[in-house]
Amino acid sequence: MRIRRLTLQNFRNIGIASLAFEGPRQFLVGANGQGKTNLLEAAGFLTALRSFRTSDARLLVMSGQSEAGVSCEMEDGAGMASRITVRLREQGRELEWDGVRVARLADHLGRFPTVVFSSEDLLLVRGPPSGRRRWLDLTISAMDPDYLRALQTYSKALAGRNQILRAGAPDVRQLLAFERMMAPAGAQILAIREAAVGMLGVAAAAAYSGLTDSGEEGSLAYLSKHAGATGEILLAALEAGRARDLQAGSTMTGPHRDDLVLEVRGSAVRDFGSEGQQRSLVLALRLAQAAWFKERSGIIPVLLADDVLGELDPARRKRFWTLVHPGAQIIATGTEPPSADFGRTQLFTVAGGVFTEDAGAGSPIA
Repeated sequence: MRIRRLTLQNFRNIGIASLAFEGPRQFLVGANGQGKTNLLEAAGFLTALRSFRTSDARLLVMSGQSEAGVSCEMEDGAGMASRITVRLREQGRELEWDGVRVARLADHLGRFPTVVFSSEDLLLVRGPPSGRRRWLDLTISAMDPDYLRALQTYSKALAGRNQILRAGAPDVRQLLAFERMMAPAGAQILAIREAAVGMLGVAAAAAYSGLTDSGEEGSLAYLSKHAGATGEILLAALEAGRARDLQAGSTMTGPHRDDLVLEVRGSAVRDFGSEGQQRSLVLALRLAQAAWFKERSGIIPVLLADDVLGELDPARRKRFWTLVHPGAQIIATGTEPPSADFGRTQLFTVAGGVFTEDAGAGSPIA
């Protein structure tokens, strides 16, 4: 898959920009806070309809404006072109393919995959379990509409159950109604997560080995108190935990409490890993995600690298390129121009939300 043109209007600090991309490598260079990451965020939003930086889409609209727009001309591996347009308004988002409105998120996910490499990815190692669950949920949902539906059902029922628990003196019949929605959806979530993490773990281990070239092993595993549980088992666990949950004012059991275990040499990389080991394992997770997207969809995802390649030492950066699919488009950012190993590059300078292609006449792209 290739992005051939990306157009933004009133997106964060970018008033208007339309960038034509040629070839497999693009690099955006400029000082911090000029709009480089905002452009990557827009490219990722088109494929996932979610920002990799915030859960509040209203923050994507330029201050003082009522609407933002992002449009992209895509080309698949067979040379077929598509145009995607997203409009962001106070009341929500509107998505179109080739001028036809798309009503269901499930119809869009997985068709135009991207993978984001960000310095904030270190939170996947150092941060709380919620960040790792979110990464896993977004990764699987991008390729599996059944998982997305189960997750939506479970989340809605969980919110309803928690609301009743917080109110105190709950009606058992109301709790049971929500629990009967949560249990089968939760069992489906568990089964799909376990299978997906199994495949992602194999790919992540291979990528980590390739990045480090040291013989040490990196691993990814799924941690759940309910591994392999059926809907009946989850329902019984929810019923048994009512008294405890009522005291806590929240549901304390279920897949929404699960985690991912990230290890190097059999030890938790969060507690015992060096800076280099943590960064390598995070890169391996993203490379595994890209490989999994390719395996599930048959589409090579676009890689969006936000100021991370410059943080790698030359040897590790060289190994990184050997692990990237040769057909992948990479759009990267940095405060300095890319090194020679980035390959033949289309270079844009970014300043104040304005993008200038250095190879051209030097005038802003509009």
